[in-house]
Amino acid sequence: MTDIDRGGIIGQSHCLQQVFSVLAKVSPTDSTVLVTGESGTGKELVVRALHSNSKRKGKPFVPVNCGAIPKDLLESELFGHEKGAFTHAIRTRTGRFELADGGTIFLDEIGELDLPLQVKILRVIQEKEFERVGATSTTRVDVRIVAATNRDLEAEVAQGRFREDLFYRLNVIPIHLPPLREREDDIILLGKHFLNVFCTQKMRPVLRLSRKVQDLLALYPWPGNVRELENFMERISILCESDDVMPDDLPAKILQVVGMDVPERTPKKNVNGFEWPTLSDLRARDQGLKDFMDEIEERLLIEALQESHGVKNQAAELLGIKRTTLIEKLKKRSINP
Repeated sequence: MTDIDRGGIIGQSHCLQQVFSVLAKVSPTDSTVLVTGESGTGKELVVRALHSNSKRKGKPFVPVNCGAIPKDLLESELFGHEKGAFTHAIRTRTGRFELADGGTIFLDEIGELDLPLQVKILRVIQEKEFERVGATSTTRVDVRIVAATNRDLEAEVAQGRFREDLFYRLNVIPIHLPPLREREDDIILLGKHFLNVFCTQKMRPVLRLSRKVQDLLALYPWPGNVRELENFMERISILCESDDVMPDDLPAKILQVVGMDVPERTPKKNVNGFEWPTLSDLRARDQGLKDFMDEIEERLLIEALQESHGVKNQAAELLGIKRTTLIEKLKKRSINP
């Protein structure tokens, strides 16, 4: 396989190698590409790699999340508008297609487009031209169009929600990104990579995944895919207290899914014997969170006043708050020093 710039995509699994093989073949062309896969599988990374390995790599790469822009603004966002085209069009605006001229436009979540806008996208693919909202003339562009979706567009076509002709225009070169559960060889590789990144960012020694933890992570199906794994490793880099990640450090959700017993987690005492309050404390006192926290605060205020012999400046210093803040809290609770 020809060497390509992977654009940060990490993996050695067979199914991912097939993706790289297709990327190497299609990148030098101008063919339209449709990238499919579940949410969180890294579709945008693949599209960026496609652009960076193409002859357009020195030109703009313009991503558009079709699902994140309100439908009534999407046409203007894509194609631009003329001054006065609608109520708030106080000046002419260049759309994303024009901004991408000479380069690549990435239409993410293309399945979210409504049918009238699908017609306009089809025209750009076929004719390489469009009209700004409110314009009387056409604008020509030279762009490569790459789209992505987590929907089954063939099913959407069958149900009349997606145009068949647009689907075939987009689906010239299909690239399917497999879910992480089908990339078992990549789970630990990615996990160690993310753990290294987050530990380095937090300036702590890089944590080690124990053998048992690696086995459990490989068993977990990762419904959120790579994005879920990345978020999990960030959480571990913050919460794990030892240098080795053990099964007890895993969240209950993962342990339950892989069939492990969830250990009873009790708050750990520090060297001074401090113990964090728990929900059982609230239940025992028959209090809600606000009343519980108010009582704790009141006790600390009284203790600070007693220790400072009623000198408010000293009491405020003991509590780490301003004197004016202390006075407000005392008034609120009708506490007289």
